[in-house]
Amino acid sequence: MTTLDLIQVILFFAVLIGLTPILGNFMFKVFTGQKHFLLPVFGWLEKLTYKSSGINPEEETNWKSYTFGLLLFNLIGLVFMFLIQVLQAHLPMNPANLPNVSWHSAFNTSVSFMTNTNWQGYAGETTLSYFVQMIGLTVQNFVSAATGIAVLLALIRGLSRKTTDKLGNFWTDLTRSTLYVLLPLSILLSVVLVGQGVVQNYKTYETVQTIQGTQQVLPMGPAASQIAIKQLGTNGGGFFNANSSHPFENPTPFSNFLEMLALLLIPAALTFTYGKMVGSTRQGWTIFTAMLILLLAGLSISLYAEYSANPIFGHLHLMEGKETRFGITNSVLWATSTTAASNGSVNAMHDSFSPIAGMIAMINLMLGEIIFGGVGAGLYGMVIFIIITVFIAGLMVGRTPEYLGKKIQAFEVQMAILAVLFPNFVILIFAAWASVFNPGLSSLNNAGPHGLSEILYAFSSAAGNNGSAFAGLNANTVFYNLTLGFGMLIGRFGVIIPVLAIAGSMAKKNITPASAGTFRTDNWLFIGLLIAVILIVGGLTHFPALSFGPIVEHFLMNNGITF
Repeated sequence: MTTLDLIQVILFFAVLIGLTPILGNFMFKVFTGQKHFLLPVFGWLEKLTYKSSGINPEEETNWKSYTFGLLLFNLIGLVFMFLIQVLQAHLPMNPANLPNVSWHSAFNTSVSFMTNTNWQGYAGETTLSYFVQMIGLTVQNFVSAATGIAVLLALIRGLSRKTTDKLGNFWTDLTRSTLYVLLPLSILLSVVLVGQGVVQNYKTYETVQTIQGTQQVLPMGPAASQIAIKQLGTNGGGFFNANSSHPFENPTPFSNFLEMLALLLIPAALTFTYGKMVGSTRQGWTIFTAMLILLLAGLSISLYAEYSANPIFGHLHLMEGKETRFGITNSVLWATSTTAASNGSVNAMHDSFSPIAGMIAMINLMLGEIIFGGVGAGLYGMVIFIIITVFIAGLMVGRTPEYLGKKIQAFEVQMAILAVLFPNFVILIFAAWASVFNPGLSSLNNAGPHGLSEILYAFSSAAGNNGSAFAGLNANTVFYNLTLGFGMLIGRFGVIIPVLAIAGSMAKKNITPASAGTFRTDNWLFIGLLIAVILIVGGLTHFPALSFGPIVEHFLMNNGITF
């Protein structure tokens, strides 16, 4: 690892930390209905949206009505996505004359983009028309991200309000998140990416002659607009099959830096927004610090693993599957960030990483995608672990657990445990089924522990609504399209519903003023305890499975045995 590599890593995190309070404070103004500089620009569109939809933005609902609106909206999006895929050949903007998508792939893709997962078992440029990419995928990139933010806002209101059952208005939260946060940032990033060379057109695919004299078909399309929101919304689906290692998606070192930064920007800034909305920026920075420590720890281990020379391979660094234009460091930084951010984009093939680096990416998924995580989703997932941590701390000191002045009781703990168990159920049970079932084994690219890692990673990605893949597994089969699809649904709504239930329960409670005996949740002691709980609950749950996968593969590789 060179000095230049180290400078790039430091610059990356310095910019991320610097932008966190700036964007976080802006989002605080947006979500609390205060005046901000984009209100004159998009305010008219917000009012038009409410008027045309018959929405009263001032009307607030309880958690059950909020949940019903969210589920209904997402169901409509899923059905619409499915229909335009299975009818693709009959719809406009299909210059490559691509056929209809198979029913099981259409189901998987519809669930994937509706749940903010963006798992893709197909090559985008050879499967989906411009119409489906724009009207289906890109729209879902916006609204699925906005859905995650809306759930977080409902949870914040539940924690900060007292003796009420009102959590806000889902439709208002969805509209403001889209119009004032996701859309402006996406427009800005899209313009910059086009300037860097990312394609944005409606041309038919072009056939060119290569230097060797052979013919090559170059895919075109409105890529920049989708890439911007796929990064900012922690979605991650690639417009092209090679994703962000494709030169039309990620052409320069500057575009690479911006796309990596966009992965973490909104999730990081939301921690500051959270602190402002609950009345204590220290609470927000505490969560940010815990997330950053976990991210840096994973990054350090991954970099060490990738730069450690193996005598079996002639003491050479392994470049297979890496982004050769930007180097090993940028490949590892992207992989660590994308799996920490619940974003499925990749600029290198995780299947080619060393077993330990591949395991870190997998652990980021298995911990529940709470190391920054998806927009909104990562933070409300972290609050789930905070509730568990506060409960454990209360047991240790013999006090009724409290968080932000509200008592944590049996119902909140039960819902928190359910939110943790549902994704873990998908990972372990579904992966175990695929490991002993012929349709699951038939899709493997590698045997032995690496093959198990491919299966584990796929279901971890689905349960965490991440969307990245080890890239060695052929997931475009009936078995994987259905099991991964149901895994995404459980991983998304098996967390959202308990979170909203917690919000509804907490909103009804009174706030107890802090006293000398109050267990503080905004200091280094709590950060250490929170990280320990995350690693124990998340890590030990999956340690046996990891032992049979990447851990044993690491020791076998050091003895010259590969798969």
